[in-house]
Amino acid sequence: MKNLVLQNASYEHLQTGFKEWLDILGYNAQTVYNMPNMLREFFHFLEQNQVQHINQLQSKHYKVYLEYLSTRPNQRRGGGLGNVYLNQQIQTIEKLHEFLVHRGAAGVPAVTLKQLKLNKNEKTVLSQEEIKQLFEATKKVNFEKDQHHARREAFNARDRTMLVVFYGCGLRRREGSSLEVDDINFDRRILHVRKGKNYKERLVPFSKSSASILQEYVYDYRPLLTKSNQSSALFIGITGKAMTGGSLYGRLKQLVLLTDNPDLKNKDIGLHTLRHSIATHLLENGMDLQKIQRFLGHSSLESTQIYTHLVEKNEF
Repeated sequence: MKNLVLQNASYEHLQTGFKEWLDILGYNAQTVYNMPNMLREFFHFLEQNQVQHINQLQSKHYKVYLEYLSTRPNQRRGGGLGNVYLNQQIQTIEKLHEFLVHRGAAGVPAVTLKQLKLNKNEKTVLSQEEIKQLFEATKKVNFEKDQHHARREAFNARDRTMLVVFYGCGLRRREGSSLEVDDINFDRRILHVRKGKNYKERLVPFSKSSASILQEYVYDYRPLLTKSNQSSALFIGITGKAMTGGSLYGRLKQLVLLTDNPDLKNKDIGLHTLRHSIATHLLENGMDLQKIQRFLGHSSLESTQIYTHLVEKNEF
């Protein structure tokens, strides 16, 4: 929608100001690019409906615009627009209202649109830049209850390992939380997933950079966290015991807060989000769908094909 022609110079000015405002607030590059483009479609819609100035905007226009989007075809792959995209449009309009209020605009109607329920196959996917921000966040962690420097570094290394396992290796929550140290083969750079879905086992490769993170944690830092040599679990918590899927999820949420990325904080993120993200990124980078199927441990190709839609959802 970035190529839509606007007739009204004031809308062009607002779009430019809106983009600069997002950038100043610290939103990531993807948001600073996407939101103004979505806003442009909203302004174009207003022009087509004889709303030539933002002061003429009324509450009804929000609802009519959403109804229009609900019937507009997806210009890339056919069919209709998904609820993920529609929710992004709602968020853009809400952010526009916030921007206008910040500029001192009077009488701008509040946005009362509600977020739409996501369909089963519509997943939250993080950008590669957002994944990098999560890794960077592991360097900021400060554990108030344990100020010993070496242990703080050990927890940071463990959190980086968590990102490697759930993003770099695409494991499910239970698969990752069940990993033991002996499941890692550093010579072959392979993870042995013993507790896969439907009791299926599989071997998952990992990269050289992931191997470096895993080795640092396993050999240098994990021994500092275990209070007993009896534990074979890969992930060790602050009490010295094996971490559960819930405690790993809690660490991920803490990393999200440490990114200082407001857009990332507004997303519904869990450990499975990392799995969705790596699958989408592999597909974007040209990996064969069947290879991704084996990587993820899907029993059917149909389960993997949902990621083709995730790749296309931002291409309108």
